[in-house]
Amino acid sequence: MNLRPAVLENRFVRLEPLADRHREPLRAACDGDPELWPALYYRSYGGGHFDAGWDDLVAGQSAGTRIPFAVMVEDTLVGMSSYIDIQRNNRALEIGTTYYQPSARGGSVNPAAKRLLLEHAFACGANRVAFKVDDRNARSQAAMTKLGATREGVLRHDMITWTGHVRSSVVFSILAEEWPGVRARLDERLAGFGVTPETDG
Repeated sequence: MNLRPAVLENRFVRLEPLADRHREPLRAACDGDPELWPALYYRSYGGGHFDAGWDDLVAGQSAGTRIPFAVMVEDTLVGMSSYIDIQRNNRALEIGTTYYQPSARGGSVNPAAKRLLLEHAFACGANRVAFKVDDRNARSQAAMTKLGATREGVLRHDMITWTGHVRSSVVFSILAEEWPGVRARLDERLAGFGVTPETDG
């Protein structure tokens, strides 16, 4: 698996490997929903937690253990997502650390970004792409099902979040042989959107 950073783009979004120019726009995006971080995320990138979170993203990027992307709509940064838990020998990885500002939720942005990330991962030789969702996060679990990922089960009490909550994670995955079918359904879904990204705002 030769997974590598690259600019990924379709008619809805552009994913850019994280760079210094993204820092302040990402900070602003992460401050767009301060109540979300304690409710659903294992760590916070909001408010006074942003700088430590940014440093962690960059450290993982430098070490090759994470490939983070800024999610752009036209020239506006609306969120982030990453390849994480990259296991090159096993040809497996996870897509995570995904956040979108409120105006970018519920439309074409997330499925369009997932389409790019999945296509790139499988084109680079991945056998398996996983997703781990907080078991309290019904919206993300529904999004995984809509995406076409297979629900594998629950990792009970697998992490302690930044608030001290003992979290259980619901695991979903897509295998390389399943990707063509998932991709076809995802492309059909995206075809229902207009030329410009659909947002709530």
